[in-house]
Amino acid sequence: MKKEIIISGFGGQGVLSMGKILAYSGLMEDKEVTWMPAYGPEQRGGTANVTVIVSDDRISSPILSSYDVAIVLNQPSLDKFQPKVKKGGILIYDSFGVLNPPTREDITVYSINAMEKAAEMKNSKVFNMIVLGGLLQVCDLVPDSALEKALYKTLPERHHKLIPLNMQAVEEGRKLIQKK
Repeated sequence: MKKEIIISGFGGQGVLSMGKILAYSGLMEDKEVTWMPAYGPEQRGGTANVTVIVSDDRISSPILSSYDVAIVLNQPSLDKFQPKVKKGGILIYDSFGVLNPPTREDITVYSINAMEKAAEMKNSKVFNMIVLGGLLQVCDLVPDSALEKALYKTLPERHHKLIPLNMQAVEEGRKLIQKK
């Protein structure tokens, strides 16, 4: 198994954190992983993205020009990365952040109402974990036990009390994702 994933959205949506947590989850399962963020002024509201590769075998290069999976959380990200999803690949988009839904018919498209669910859960910071739950529902990359271990590894200790809420958000994401 090898999945080449791009996650993209506005700075502040937890894009880089989502990628880091996914990468650490792969490490917890003794998988080969890469995590390559692209940021700078993006953290101030521009578009940020991160490339994550999770593989059972050695990864030759973290540099990619096409992806098995694209998670796009805003319209600029959809416009940029939709053409770069490999034929037969997966595109997941947040229905709140994307005005013009994906149009390709040679890939599987999923939508997730993560922003709405985060508001319902009264915590905007779980938005990225809801999206991650949607990804894990459609791509069996890592088990929840590895994800939970990764949260303990990546979150500062003062935030460990929020891990149950994050795991609940993952479960909500699993329920919310819908094939289009």
